[in-house]
Amino acid sequence: MNPQPQKKSRITQEEYLELERTSEIRHEYFNGDIFAMTGGSLNHNRISRNIDRKLGNQLEGSPCENFVGDMRVKIQGNEKYTYPDITVVCGNIELEKIKGVETLLNPIVIMEILSESTEAYDRGTKFRHYRLIPSLQEYILVSQDHCLVELYRRGDNDIWQILSPCTDMNKSVSIASVDCELLLSDIYYRVEFVN
Repeated sequence: MNPQPQKKSRITQEEYLELERTSEIRHEYFNGDIFAMTGGSLNHNRISRNIDRKLGNQLEGSPCENFVGDMRVKIQGNEKYTYPDITVVCGNIELEKIKGVETLLNPIVIMEILSESTEAYDRGTKFRHYRLIPSLQEYILVSQDHCLVELYRRGDNDIWQILSPCTDMNKSVSIASVDCELLLSDIYYRVEFVN
């Protein structure tokens, strides 16, 4: 999803959470600013649905569960609130609860579906922010415009490494932290590339 600036005056986290409790659209929050999240394309929605279904089936019976789009995540290292496209959490779910608004604190995997308008943000600033989450082990970027999945994994001494980008529909991406594999042909089921 692409964040769009919402208003000029700075607001507090409490004001933001109150807005989110009653708003019909979702917003990201960072440093006193809020950004409306625009809707996703057909490809974006298909990819999200495909990953959610395949990942959910593999996680069934494990201590992990996946969430799609509407599960807000707080990055405590910089007090940012955001909505990853797909999130996986394992074990005890840690939530910030303020006035009936729940926000996930301990994701182990975050996936973002890239578009032309979000790619630079998801690769740059957003990824820098996500790296502040102590529980996060893997960050996965999925292109919606062509067959490309990139997996970043936290290594020793908090050093993030990119594994070889996957561009072959017959190959799979291994999500080691949750012991799952996703075939690219499953991720891109019914997705039509324009290019």
